[in-house]
Amino acid sequence: MSYEEKGALAPEEISCRYGASRLQCRGPLRDPGRGYLAFLGGQETYGRFVADPFVSLIERDLGRDCVNLGCLNGGLDAYLQDDDLLSITRGADLAVIQVSGAQNLGNSYYRVHPRRNDRFLTATPELRALFPEVDFTEFHFNTHLLLSLYRRSPERFATVRAALEQTWLLRMRALIAAIDVPVMLLWLRYAGPEAAQKVAPLRANPLLIRRDMLDALGRECAGLVEVAVAASEAVGEVGQMRCTPLQRPGAGQLIGPAMHRVIADRLLAEPALQTHK
Repeated sequence: MSYEEKGALAPEEISCRYGASRLQCRGPLRDPGRGYLAFLGGQETYGRFVADPFVSLIERDLGRDCVNLGCLNGGLDAYLQDDDLLSITRGADLAVIQVSGAQNLGNSYYRVHPRRNDRFLTATPELRALFPEVDFTEFHFNTHLLLSLYRRSPERFATVRAALEQTWLLRMRALIAAIDVPVMLLWLRYAGPEAAQKVAPLRANPLLIRRDMLDALGRECAGLVEVAVAASEAVGEVGQMRCTPLQRPGAGQLIGPAMHRVIADRLLAEPALQTHK
């Protein structure tokens, strides 16, 4: 196990690694015994640029260990390939999984980085055949790739989107089965016209996720908590973020301390968490 400090953000924001895992999770490093809750997700669960992410707030209010396994760039693929983090999650009484977008998954059309799942690696022959006019060396991030494909041909892009949505369902079911403990899904939906306009063809964050996709997982989960969230810049909270001046634009796109409090309160109101006191 190891810690990694993030320069100007330490000690408010400390990342750590569990066992042989190569994923950087939100610190402090925990060594839970029994009766804890595990939280998996992206940068919102990690709590980038905030001193007290919603996982820490829940731990404080609930009075029991909550292990924050949120990581900044990982997704379903990264978790499914990480035996150490899966092992920790299997030991929990309940796992809360933040719903991630369907764009950051390896699929029949493109490959993603095994740990930084938001990074595009290469197109498969199937995608090259579907979009022969595209130079795929121009892309480094999945979202940029998909937006570009949509703008070239919404009709052809629909084929890719359908494959991604189906892949997402398969990977979610695989993760739930691999964890083998009660799972609650946390759907954080960015609100506001600016958030929607940036990725309008792919729907608002998390990308490519529809309610019927989550409903399809209903019987396999202990519950679904939906929270409308807004970036700190949109609600005038960016000044409360723990960031350097150079990091301020990025921090403004993420949720701030007040929104973390809202998420914590919504989760704490769920019977599934209350029954695991």
